[in-house]
Amino acid sequence: MSTSKATAARVAPTKGGGRRKLSLPVVLLIIAGALALVSLVRLISGANDVTSVGQVAGALELAVPIGLAGLGGLWAERAGVVNIGLEGMMVLGTWFGAWAGFQWGPWVGVLFGILGGCLGGLLHAVITVTFGVNHIVSGVAINILAVGVTRYLSNFAFDGIQGGSSKQSPRIDPIDKITIPGLSDWLQDLQQQHWFLISDIAGILGGLVTGLSLLTVVALLLIPATWWILWRTPFGLRLRSCGESPVAAETLGVNVYKYKYIAVTVSGGLAGLGGAFLAIVATGIYQEGQTGGRGYIGLAAMIFGNWMPGGMALGAGLFGFTDSLKLRGGAENVHAMLLLLAILLVIAVFWQLYRKKYVAAVTSAAVSALLFTWYFLTDQVPSQFVDAAPYVTTLLVLSLSAQRLRMPKADGVPYRKGEGK
Repeated sequence: MSTSKATAARVAPTKGGGRRKLSLPVVLLIIAGALALVSLVRLISGANDVTSVGQVAGALELAVPIGLAGLGGLWAERAGVVNIGLEGMMVLGTWFGAWAGFQWGPWVGVLFGILGGCLGGLLHAVITVTFGVNHIVSGVAINILAVGVTRYLSNFAFDGIQGGSSKQSPRIDPIDKITIPGLSDWLQDLQQQHWFLISDIAGILGGLVTGLSLLTVVALLLIPATWWILWRTPFGLRLRSCGESPVAAETLGVNVYKYKYIAVTVSGGLAGLGGAFLAIVATGIYQEGQTGGRGYIGLAAMIFGNWMPGGMALGAGLFGFTDSLKLRGGAENVHAMLLLLAILLVIAVFWQLYRKKYVAAVTSAAVSALLFTWYFLTDQVPSQFVDAAPYVTTLLVLSLSAQRLRMPKADGVPYRKGEGK
């Protein structure tokens, strides 16, 4: 018994990848500091929509499909399978969700969206786990296949139906939204006072209790559910052991193929749910190409979050926030973000000097000076930069966080059954 426990401890991934974990008071202090900084930038720039109720609600709606794709990627990669096919699985989710949704109602559409994504995940598992094909090649093939399959099916399912065509579905009935009476109005009034910090907190809280889709609530609950399943249950330990050391897991009697299949199928289901969210909640209609690369961005959010649910959620929220800034207020909001980024780089300069990284400190100082100059010499940014802001933010955050990342040790590594015997 003691030998088994020792081996299990060896198989289990180390917490935090050898880094010291932040305590809860420190995390809360960082969050408070970030809110205060954003509030200060709002007051200086006059971009009061940065933390408004509408901005936060819009950011949440834009972040959910990305977060679901990232959560799907986390399940697969924690079991050792790289899932580049998240985009294709989202595409399947949008089509199957819309096809079932306009016929039998939105919740049936959600279920079929999940099933469509599961089909893509199962196919990826067969190709990579059973046949040992390169994970990247398989994922790209699924992305291409999903586009072709949905286009072919649309010709039969939607073309000729009122409101439908070969590239879009008829309108889908919406899922109910919830608003907390009284509290929502009070927070919105408080946010419109534009007070320092207080109005910003009110705007954030108001966005969480105003016009919130029930499917959004389900998606948010999946984040702690994933953490609990993967990090607090024997099932999760076995699944993660397959991504850290499948050979060692096999010596303990773990059916590595089974857990990889489960993980990749669940991964596809979560991506499919993200696609169904896009078709049913975000737009109310299926349109060809509506995923817009969100599967890839979800994968980037997962990497930014260091293969952890909470970090992934922050990455998805960051992209959703910058994307919402683009849609609400456009150039004015993104212009205000130049000032925020310049101040953050100043803070980074002092931190890098403290760690004696002088080259990085000088580089950060130079970029910060350029951003301050850009902000004070202009009133708005070009429309092309506004459109690119979410993607630039994603690349910037990934580049800054690259040094602290620790992927599962066997992620993407070929494994054949029987190696541990």
